[in-house]
Amino acid sequence: MILSVDGLSFSYRGVPVLENVTFHLEEGEMAALLGPNGTGKTTLLRTINGILRPRGGSVLMESKDALKCSPAERSRFFGYVPQRGDPVRLNVFDAVLLGRRPHLGWSVEHRDLEKVESALASLSLERFALRYLDELSGGEFQKVLLARALVQEPRVLLLDEPTSSLDLRNQLDMLATLRKVVKGHNVAALLSLHDLNTAFRFADRLLFLKDGAIRGVYLPSEVPGDIIADVYGVPVDIVRHKGIPMVVPS
Repeated sequence: MILSVDGLSFSYRGVPVLENVTFHLEEGEMAALLGPNGTGKTTLLRTINGILRPRGGSVLMESKDALKCSPAERSRFFGYVPQRGDPVRLNVFDAVLLGRRPHLGWSVEHRDLEKVESALASLSLERFALRYLDELSGGEFQKVLLARALVQEPRVLLLDEPTSSLDLRNQLDMLATLRKVVKGHNVAALLSLHDLNTAFRFADRLLFLKDGAIRGVYLPSEVPGDIIADVYGVPVDIVRHKGIPMVVPS
């Protein structure tokens, strides 16, 4: 397995936020982290990434203990896309190039520039390359953050609501691109999502989080309606459209 999380717990000022979270990711797997607002999804991603230090438990990057690794080692292993970023006075090309920082020597090489150009092209951002970040829409800026993570060439991508600012077409395009990267490069991705039907469509596995604890881990084809009712407090029916499960409030 590429990532193993075992018994992870975290508290803010003594108040438990994560309790004994355990799961793993395999190479080529895209997993969706699901649950209501305030249930700990962002905290979990930040704790896995080492931004927050857990109260207990472990995070293994393949065979390495992430908590004992240096920030540089973690930045080569994890590509983190936050829910929000602060636009600074950088153009898009340079902002994405910053994602190559874990791999840079004394200077930027031609290979680094090619990686940036490829990431921009994969997300249809070429025409924005020289535009400044503070001139972008929320959705465009979100795609830049993903491009920056992709050029890191991480083993695991951690994405916090990467589609929250995107319209329907761009949601589908981004997730299709992400899935292609995950499958084609034998990496893994863990992304928090609010849209259950999008998660059913693109994810290989669904992790349901409530009150800081994992309530269930399922393949999309095996999710029972009861788990959604338990986690979200809404009774639902799960129907199929063209073979894809869909959630419909009862």
